[in-house]
Amino acid sequence: MEFGDSSGCLERQIKKACLCLDGLFQCPSKPLDIQIKITYLFSKHFARGKREGLLTMKTFCSLVFCLVSIAAFAQPGALILGELIDTPVAKTIPQASVQSTIRLYQEGGVLGSIQVGLTPRIAMGLSWGGKNIIGSGDVDLNPRPEVHVQYLMFQELYLSPAILIGFQSQGSGAYISSLERYTVKSRGFYAVASKNTAFLGGLGIHAGINWSMENKDGDHDPNLFAGCHKWINPELVILTEYDTAINDNNDNAVGSGKGYFNAAVRWSVAQTFFMEFDWKNIFENNSTHAGSSREIKLVYFTSFI
Repeated sequence: MEFGDSSGCLERQIKKACLCLDGLFQCPSKPLDIQIKITYLFSKHFARGKREGLLTMKTFCSLVFCLVSIAAFAQPGALILGELIDTPVAKTIPQASVQSTIRLYQEGGVLGSIQVGLTPRIAMGLSWGGKNIIGSGDVDLNPRPEVHVQYLMFQELYLSPAILIGFQSQGSGAYISSLERYTVKSRGFYAVASKNTAFLGGLGIHAGINWSMENKDGDHDPNLFAGCHKWINPELVILTEYDTAINDNNDNAVGSGKGYFNAAVRWSVAQTFFMEFDWKNIFENNSTHAGSSREIKLVYFTSFI
């Protein structure tokens, strides 16, 4: 079946449509807006091709496949912040921006951190905290401030993920002085890849590898981690992550070999303020604390530009 004869003119129409889409995906539009605009662009160029007798069934199906693929694997759906719960994603905060975070965790723990976007690809941060800061008992501060450095090697494209490398010395939970480590080991040196899509209204998948410097327990293995996020609406996003903790499963391990599975809901209270409700260690992979834990994270984000 033919709508007409294909020619170089059709190729120019398809190229023009793709250029329109290329500009479209550079904009911070919501996934639903993107889908509406894609439908409009496709209808416009399809109608013109049919009207001028340029479109065969074969080229029509090819155009449909290309546009659906672009819509599914394009960048809309990315997280605003550059992390899941404890897991980094392949994104840095914008240049001349500051992100301040407060985490409230078990045993009256409070962890404060600040991160600055130095360039479009480089971000640096510091964090410090301790347990018993809230509640009773003597305050037990972490032994030192910790650092976090990130470099975005590759930005995300239609079909290829963003890739980021970094170093983070801040672990999760209380500091264990006898083992010179945090309850959940810090990432240390890591690399992470992220792919965000408009699929199902905004879905992102993240995976990485790390090598922690906290190896006084004798476990020097590299570690793997992964996670995903799903937008519910422009204000709410569901976060999940899994840390295999294969660098914390020897005789001196704090973990019990199940890995750390965490889930959370993040709420954009305002354009620059976020609240996050975390359910951590769902698999109860911890020999020092029984059961899972509930935590709260507060994030304030601002830009000087």
